[in-house]
Amino acid sequence: MGRLKTERAYDVVLFGATGFVGTLTARYLAAHAPEGLRWALAGRSTGKLERLREQLAEDSGTSGPEVLRADAGDPASLRELARSTRVLATTVGPYLEYGEELVAACAEAGTDCLDLCGEAEFVDLVYVRYDARARETGARLVHSCGFDSVPHDLGAYFTVRQLPEGVPLRVDGYVRAEAMFSGGTLASALGQMARGPRMLAAARERGRHEPRLPGRRAQAPVGAPRFAKEVGAWALPLPTIDAQVVRRSARALECYGPDFRYRHYAAVRTLPYALGGVAAAGALFTAAQLPPVRRRLSDRLAPGEGPDPERRARSWFTVRFVGEGGGRRVFTEVAGGDPGYGETAKMFAESALSLALDELPHTSGQVTTAEAMGDALIDRLRTAGITFRVAARR
Repeated sequence: MGRLKTERAYDVVLFGATGFVGTLTARYLAAHAPEGLRWALAGRSTGKLERLREQLAEDSGTSGPEVLRADAGDPASLRELARSTRVLATTVGPYLEYGEELVAACAEAGTDCLDLCGEAEFVDLVYVRYDARARETGARLVHSCGFDSVPHDLGAYFTVRQLPEGVPLRVDGYVRAEAMFSGGTLASALGQMARGPRMLAAARERGRHEPRLPGRRAQAPVGAPRFAKEVGAWALPLPTIDAQVVRRSARALECYGPDFRYRHYAAVRTLPYALGGVAAAGALFTAAQLPPVRRRLSDRLAPGEGPDPERRARSWFTVRFVGEGGGRRVFTEVAGGDPGYGETAKMFAESALSLALDELPHTSGQVTTAEAMGDALIDRLRTAGITFRVAARR
C-alpha cells in the first residue's frame, strides 16, 4: 500500500474546508505547508471552495490548492476522494451523522483518515466496523486531532516519558480554558448528551472486540470532585472523550508501564465557580434530553458559525499534569491560545502534515495521536507555538 500511496494525486486533502474550523485549517495549511506539498480542498459546494481558494492564493501569493467536489451523502464521491490522496482530513460533523461513509472509504483504500471527533460512540463504532479492514490495507484512522484530544493525549504521553520505565504510573490531568463554542461543536455536544444508552452499548460492543492486555493494565476511571492541592484548584471530573483516548494510548504503548491510571479533570479556582459549573452542566444535560429544547439551543449558534477573531485572540488553555511512579513525581504543562478554533486548526493541520511527511512508527487501524505520531507531532506543535514543558520534578 505504501507504494500505491506515493502514486496518488495528493498528499493531503481537507474535506469540509469551507466550514468554520475547516477554513481556519485551510488558512493554516496555506501559510505553513512546505513547498511541494500536493494538497486540495474538498466539499460539496464548488463555488464556496473556489472563493476560499482565491482568498488563500491572494494571501499566500501562490496559485492556491486544487478544488475537489465530494458530498458526505454521496458514498461514490467519498470513495473517489479517498483513492485520490494519502491523507484525508475531515471536519464534517457531527461524525455520527456524516462521518462513517468517509471512514469506510479510507479503510478500504488504505488512506490515512483524521478528524476532530469528540463523539465517543462514533469512535467505538468505527473501531468495531473498520479497524480490522484498515489494518489489512495499512490505513491509519486517527480521531480527535484537535483540542479533543491532542493536548491531553500528547500531554499524558509527554508526562509518562519523564517518569521511570517498567513501573506502575499514575497521571492526573487538570484542564483550564477561556474560550467559546462554535455551532458545530455545540450541536455535537448536545447530540452526545441525548445518546447515553447508545454510547454505553457502543462502548460495550467495542470491549468485546478489543484484545486483552496480558500482564498489563490501563485504566481511566472517573475521579471524584475534590480540592487538588497539587494545582491549587477544585477538580471536577470531565466526562469527555479525552480520558478514553489517553487510556487507548496506554494500552498500545509499553512506555506507559505495566499498570497505568489516568484521571481527567476541569480545574476551577473557587468553590462557587465549581458549584456553578456542576449546575450548568446538569442543566445542559437535562435540556439535551428534550428534542424541542435541544433544537432551540442548537439554533442559537448554527453550525459553521463561531467566535470572531478578537474573541479568539483573547482565548487560551492550559492542561497541567501530575505524574507519579517509581518514587518520582513530575509536574508538566501543555498550553496555548484559543483551544476550540485557532489551536485546534493548528493541531489538526500539523497532524495531517505529520502523517503525510514524517518518519513515524509503523501503525495501522484505529490509532491515537500518541501512538501514531508521538514525539514527531509534539516537535511540530512546539515549533508552531504550543507549549510542552516540565514545570517541576520531585
